[in-house]
Amino acid sequence: MNKRREALSTVVADFLEIPKDLVLDLPKITVIGRNELYLENHRGIIEYSPQLLRINLSRGFLEIQGDRLEIKALMPDEMKVWGEMRTINFLD
Repeated sequence: MNKRREALSTVVADFLEIPKDLVLDLPKITVIGRNELYLENHRGIIEYSPQLLRINLSRGFLEIQGDRLEIKALMPDEMKVWGEMRTINFLD
């Protein structure tokens, strides 16, 4: 049932030219160089240390590995992360 709803939402978003991240509740990530990441549509923090950050998403989670990772701004569905990022992975 969720796949049908997602497929219908995708078709509607395409037809109405609405950004899919709004309709499908998808994460939107902006990465600036290797030191700054801005994330929209997150569902909270799972794990946080200077070397590892795991963030809950609507589907799965996002894992950021690096050094001196810091959450510079945290809002209910947005966050800004600074530090030396080595890997950014989407996991189910």
